[in-house]
Amino acid sequence: MRLFLRLWPVLSLLVLAACDSNQVFEKNADFDNFTWTVQEKPAFEFEIQDTTQRYNISFNVRNASMYGYYNLYVKHQLFGPDGKPLSALLHQMILMDPQSGEPRGKGTGDIYDHQFLALRNQQFRQPGTYKIVLEQYMRQDQLPGIMAVGVRVAKAETK
Repeated sequence: MRLFLRLWPVLSLLVLAACDSNQVFEKNADFDNFTWTVQEKPAFEFEIQDTTQRYNISFNVRNASMYGYYNLYVKHQLFGPDGKPLSALLHQMILMDPQSGEPRGKGTGDIYDHQFLALRNQQFRQPGTYKIVLEQYMRQDQLPGIMAVGVRVAKAETK
C-alpha cells in the first residue's frame, strides 16, 4: 500500500505531463522517511535550446498531512551552463490555510501535491544545461512530512 501511495502521484504527473506540450522538464526528488533534512539540497539539471522563448519555473512539493507547519520556505539557486549563479531567491509556499489548517493542493488520502510558480517569464541568454538547487529554509533541521520536492520548466504562454 505504501508503494502505491508513492507511485500514484508520480503516475498522475506522468499522465498530465504527456498532455502538456509546453513542458520542457519536470523531475521530483523523494526524501527518505518522508523527511527533508537541512543537509539535503536536491539539484535538477535541464536543457534549454531556445533562448528566444521565455519559461516559467515552478516548484513541486509533496507533503503528508502530518507536516507540522502551514508553510514551507525554500531557497533556490539557479546556475547557468557556465556554472555561474544567475539567481538566488527565498520563496514562501503556503501548504495549508493559515486560519483553518485545511490542506491546499491536490490530495489523495493524507498526501498532498502542490505546484508553485517560482520564476515567471524567465529568459535564458545562452543554450545549454542549467542547474537549479533547492534548499529548505525552515528553522528546523528535519522537516517530517515533506515527502518530495521537484522542479518543472515550461514554455511561458505568449499573449
